[in-house]
Amino acid sequence: MQVQSKRFDRQVRFSALGTGGQERLQNSRVLLVGCGALGGILAQSLTRAGVGELLLVDRDIVEESNLPRQVLFEDRHAQEGALKVVAGLETLQRIGGPTRFETHAQHLDADTIDDLAEGCDLILDGTDNLGTRYLVNDWCVQNNVPWIYGGVVGSGGLVMPILPGVGPCLRCLFDSPPPTGTLETCDTAGVILPAVGAIASMQAGLALRLLAQGPAGHADFPTALLELDVWSASLRRLAIGRQEDCACCGARDFKWLDEPQGRRATILCGRNAVQVRGLATAPDLDLLQTRLDPLASSTRRAGPILRCEIETYVFTIFADGRALIEGLDDVERAIALYDRYVGS
Repeated sequence: MQVQSKRFDRQVRFSALGTGGQERLQNSRVLLVGCGALGGILAQSLTRAGVGELLLVDRDIVEESNLPRQVLFEDRHAQEGALKVVAGLETLQRIGGPTRFETHAQHLDADTIDDLAEGCDLILDGTDNLGTRYLVNDWCVQNNVPWIYGGVVGSGGLVMPILPGVGPCLRCLFDSPPPTGTLETCDTAGVILPAVGAIASMQAGLALRLLAQGPAGHADFPTALLELDVWSASLRRLAIGRQEDCACCGARDFKWLDEPQGRRATILCGRNAVQVRGLATAPDLDLLQTRLDPLASSTRRAGPILRCEIETYVFTIFADGRALIEGLDDVERAIALYDRYVGS
């Protein structure tokens, strides 16, 4: 594909990218998992940079509480309860340029990732749950495809580019997720747009470099873990080495690819409820109750069971991490609610 010289004039003048890099950008195919806070800024950055194909995957709808930090959406999208991929595509298409879009309003899981990621040069993490990140990590290591991890909460977050065979993978850093309910999320600790912007912009910059340089540039690519905070104006670069005994990139045990969505959630016939199984270790119910108290209209503890009412749903959370979510019969929505309020 020929470079649109006038449109990208200032970009190709950046010598590290140049015309050759721009051509590689315009011939690249990128999968973006999640179109919310991080995903919205990533999608705009890559579209304006002229990435060839951008695949958008998100299972969720736009809500009013998204609007302060999710830049692809407007008030009317929240009022309509529009699908995020549909509303996002509408916004991105107004930018113009050479980028071609493909949208998928579905959950990325072990049943769908092969089809969605096929032929992609890079996967970008705009998601909000650990289970999906471990799935992406396993698939990318297995298929030798780079991806860029990003997470944000409060006023800061983490970024790490993962290049299979070159540097550490996510499981070198965190072999398994922490116990369910122990990590703060945007729903429990809040988040501000400048933090989202800083993390997503760092991800986008690394993505442009990866795509513009191509595989020839992987050997010299920095694979450190970056920690940013916009409130304290701090940045730390932590050198992380590849772990030879890593279960994923060392032993090549891809357990997260063996976790189809159908095995994780079950519709309970006649009850308007879905049972969801967690992917991490058993939760600390006392800590989880403390975190959910400000969000729920009520929380009640009965021995090894925690019950709470959030939005229009009733959660019954068991000591082994299972949860019964009453008030719906949509598996994808139930998993999204579980990941949001209980944790992956």
